[in-house]
Amino acid sequence: MPHIELVMGDITAERVDAIVNAANSSLLGGGGVDGAIHRAGGPQILEECRALRATVLPDGLPTGDAVATGAGRLAARWVVHAVGPVWPGPGAEADARRLLLASAYRNSARVAHELGAASVAFPAISAGIYGWPADDAALVALETSAGAEAAPALVRFVLFSDRMHDEFRAAAERLGLDLG
Repeated sequence: MPHIELVMGDITAERVDAIVNAANSSLLGGGGVDGAIHRAGGPQILEECRALRATVLPDGLPTGDAVATGAGRLAARWVVHAVGPVWPGPGAEADARRLLLASAYRNSARVAHELGAASVAFPAISAGIYGWPADDAALVALETSAGAEAAPALVRFVLFSDRMHDEFRAAAERLGLDLG
């Protein structure tokens, strides 16, 4: 099981081996975390994303999947782009999409591990513009990361607000995770 940390801050400033980008399926940038990572990392990230789209991902990155590029000007070595699901509202569709959210975390951790990353920083995938409820987003993120079979030794969640940090802390307590 990886060591899990919760911090407040700007994910683009993290000094870790890999940063996870809450990307859209186009991989061509967007708003929120995605836009911030592309702006801070510079044009190299977009160039590598365009190359992926031109070769192995002509239809874009499927929801729940992850792929890596270099990190451009970021302090990290790699950016792992993951596509989380949009919150559909409560009901059966939410249960199915919850599995996709868990898959986005699991696949991101696996990709970072396969790259040889010893540390990875995650945002709260799908909890921004995609509208996933913060309490459930935190529970899925922590439960999936704690149970990941292939993950870097350090998994850090870089959270953008006091509210989100509080939700992750509460989820960790519900799951009985020792965040040391």
